[in-house]
Amino acid sequence: MVLDKNQTPEDGNVRYPAQRVAVFIDVQNMYHSARSIYNARVNFKEVLNEAIAGRNLIRAFAYVVRTKTGEEKSFFEALQKQGIEIRVRDLQEFYGGAKKADWDVGIVIDAIRTSEIVDALVIVSGDGDFIPLCEHLKSHGRRAEVMAFGKSTSSRLREVADQFIDLAQDPHRFLISIKGSK
Repeated sequence: MVLDKNQTPEDGNVRYPAQRVAVFIDVQNMYHSARSIYNARVNFKEVLNEAIAGRNLIRAFAYVVRTKTGEEKSFFEALQKQGIEIRVRDLQEFYGGAKKADWDVGIVIDAIRTSEIVDALVIVSGDGDFIPLCEHLKSHGRRAEVMAFGKSTSSRLREVADQFIDLAQDPHRFLISIKGSK
C-alpha cells in the first residue's frame, strides 16, 4: 500500500495508485478565494497534481466563465495544455449591472455522469452547495474528496467529504503571487 505524505490507514484518507480519479475545478470559486484572502492567483497545475496524487486520471474539468472582452483566452489555453478540459459559460450581465456566472449545476451533472467510470471524484471548490453531491457520491460507493482554501470552505462540506485538502497548508505550492503584491 502506498500512502500519500499526509495520510495514514487509520484516518481513512488513503489514496491508492490504482484508483481512477476525476477532477472538477470550480475556477470562479478558487479564483475569488485566492484573490480575496491571499491577493494571489491559483497554481492550477499544482492543484491538479495534488488532486491526482499518483492515481489514474480519467478526466479533469475546469468550469470557466468567458467575458465579452475575451481577456481570459490565454488562461483557458493554459488549462488545456495541462490536460484539463474546459467547460465555458458566458458571463450573464443583467440590467442594473448585476453579473452572474454560476456553474454549480453543470459541475454536479458532470460529476454524477462521470462517477459511473471512476473510483474517486475530487471537487476543487469550497462551495457548500456541493454537500449534496458529496453525499450522493459516497452513497453510491465513490470517494468524494474536496480541495480548497480552508478559510473560504464550508465547514459542513469539509465534514461530509471523505477527505479535505486545505490548499492554504502549502501556499508556496498552490498560490502564485500577483505582480506588485507582497
